[in-house]
Amino acid sequence: MRTLIKRILTATSPTDALTVKGWVRTRRDAKGFSFLELNDGSCLANLQVVVDAATPGAEQLALFTTGASAIIEGALVPSPAQGQKWELHATRIELVGRADASYPLQKKGHTPEFLRTIAHLRPRTNLFGAIFRLRSRLAFAVHQFFQERDFVYVHTPIITASDCEGAGQMFRVTALKGNIDEQPQSDFFGKPTYLTVSGQLEGETFACALSNIYTFGPTFRAENSNTARHAAEFWMIEPEMAFCDLQGDMDLGEEFIKAMARYAQEHCAEELALFSKFVDKGLNERLKFVIDRPFVRVTYAEAVQLLKQSGKTFVFPVEEGQNLQSEHERFLTEEHFKSPVTVFDYPRQIKPFYMRLNADGKTVTAMDVLVPGIGEVIGGAQREERLDQLLDNMKYHKLKPEDYGWYADLRRYGTVPHAGFGLGFERLLMFLSGVSNIRDVIPFARTPGNAEF
Repeated sequence: MRTLIKRILTATSPTDALTVKGWVRTRRDAKGFSFLELNDGSCLANLQVVVDAATPGAEQLALFTTGASAIIEGALVPSPAQGQKWELHATRIELVGRADASYPLQKKGHTPEFLRTIAHLRPRTNLFGAIFRLRSRLAFAVHQFFQERDFVYVHTPIITASDCEGAGQMFRVTALKGNIDEQPQSDFFGKPTYLTVSGQLEGETFACALSNIYTFGPTFRAENSNTARHAAEFWMIEPEMAFCDLQGDMDLGEEFIKAMARYAQEHCAEELALFSKFVDKGLNERLKFVIDRPFVRVTYAEAVQLLKQSGKTFVFPVEEGQNLQSEHERFLTEEHFKSPVTVFDYPRQIKPFYMRLNADGKTVTAMDVLVPGIGEVIGGAQREERLDQLLDNMKYHKLKPEDYGWYADLRRYGTVPHAGFGLGFERLLMFLSGVSNIRDVIPFARTPGNAEF
């Protein structure tokens, strides 16, 4: 039976017979024996294997080059070398797959830009192995967080006929050829359809039946942006809660961010140590900053005033009635309040139709959760539960009510106050790892002009 290296390295006693399977990181030859560093992806650390020249299979040692795959049987014994507790004394080695000198991950430094061109191989590097183990564990933590709070996991559709955000930057899904708008009723679904930008609207239907739900799935934006924060395909976490207002929404969002940071510290210490050393030396301090400090809550109007009075020169000037930029958000968290911040009550004109209109008629119950190093990680709102006001919102945003008849039905039949938020999973991973480019926290990035692999 195969034993994972992560299990071997935490062993409490020697073992006479073990089998490991993995990829050779390095081989160092000495007189009469060789040292192999083997990694199987289960952890950051390698297992040192000592191979005597008389070991069965040792006649092929010259082929155990960097990148080659191998099966090794042996005895686990205490290591005399500093920095490692155990090493494996091989009793049999077997070459499974060769890797010749063209293997691009030789023992030297590689830039993230280069590694993106070989995304099929980059998980074998220390950095990207750590990133994608973190991604896996945090995906589990997301489900654990909501399941422990009695939220129901809902799979919302990837193909949709509704535009949640009203921005029009959606990927069209069609089986037609030629002019696809000439006879859209002849298309596969009988109408124009798109890849979803959010599962929120469909999620609301389940919240208005099951009380608390969440979605966690892929979403798509056809925004022609090549920034380090945008991707055409990414994953979204979207809880929706019936009988909940903006205050409850902010409470959950802030609790969620703190819980994810704590989980990463408690369960991904090896990966965070690597990120702190090679990616972002201030990472641990920033995570502790968010875990330990209460969130400050400030209205959008107050935030704009603070930014204007700051005396700082921003790349993007601060304008009332405009969305805050990441530099503005980071100033609020890192310099002014020196704590995580939740901004709420945004101008109506810059937010989607589904957000509840405040009594002033000018602002809506929107909220953004901001953290240092990133800025916004969560965007949410109390939803408009009043039918007449929802229809007015659609008119205000120049939407066709007939396209959202099913959505309006939630307000016709047993309407309730409800609220929710959306969080880009990759944005969360960037915050928890210090990695600055979204292309490096998703297995295969989809960006304008790039759909490789």
